[in-house]
Amino acid sequence: MVYITSWQEYQEAAESLYAKSPNKTRYCVKWRSSEGKLVLKITDDTTCIKFKTYSSIFLNRFETLNLSLMQKMQNKRPEPTPPPATSKSPQHGGDEKPRATSPIPPQQAGPASGGIKKKKPKKKK
Repeated sequence: MVYITSWQEYQEAAESLYAKSPNKTRYCVKWRSSEGKLVLKITDDTTCIKFKTYSSIFLNRFETLNLSLMQKMQNKRPEPTPPPATSKSPQHGGDEKPRATSPIPPQQAGPASGGIKKKKPKKKK
């Protein structure tokens, strides 16, 4: 087991190890809150690479590495960010309805909206 001290080296080594053998690679994260220690481990049964830190600065970097590895494991490409809307005026006729961005159609709320029960009043003696 090799502890790599540089984050950039660890990230490159982890991604290349996964690219080399994606079916055998395992990724493990250990967090010890009592010590404030984060240990990342990636292995393919022949090579084992570890990274250890006590610094909270690496949490953002760890999140980007996690996202990158999860996208590769799911065989997805990162979604491009949508360009910001520059004009609010309609380009065509003006009677256009806004389109839903979600593939799931919106559902109507029924008469029973929620699981909140009213308390029963106390019985008088």
